[in-house]
Amino acid sequence: MGERAVRFAPYHGAELVDVCPLCVEQAVAAGWIKEGSPTTPTVPVERRRRRGGLARLFDLGGRAASPPVVSEPILRRLSEREQAMVEAAELFNASDYRRTVAGIARSLGEPRVSVVPLSGAFGELVITVAWDISWYQYRVSPDSSQPVRLAGRGQDTGEIETPYTAWNAQLHEDGRVTPDIERV
Repeated sequence: MGERAVRFAPYHGAELVDVCPLCVEQAVAAGWIKEGSPTTPTVPVERRRRRGGLARLFDLGGRAASPPVVSEPILRRLSEREQAMVEAAELFNASDYRRTVAGIARSLGEPRVSVVPLSGAFGELVITVAWDISWYQYRVSPDSSQPVRLAGRGQDTGEIETPYTAWNAQLHEDGRVTPDIERV
């Protein structure tokens, strides 16, 4: 009584709950959503596969489509480094920072982007988004309670350390980062 409570929702669409100031860190670590915080849509982890192909789309007389030659597409396996880059991009794309860089890109144009795994046991990656007059660096820690955080920013791209200037990704109009991974 007498404390200023902070209101959180345990998940999107849930009723707001009062949280005491001492427990705010625990609520944030648990992924609760603070009242008034911006939320962005996230990409589902498992994507549903459409069935039926064009015949179903155009309803061509209810004929059954012929079975595929191979039941699943044959894809090359991604290396551990490529898997880490894809996971980091997905985490970034699900964060609020996606909207930030999309807004800046609307003003400054297309940026250069890199996704670089850091050496070490923690599996962290750095996403760098750079324009001629501005740059932002985000640290992605997949196992952290806050998987994406702003690590640095500046106005001169010469300040960016050389390993982070291996421009190996793209930024789409909506702010999504996509690593450039060679297709076979």
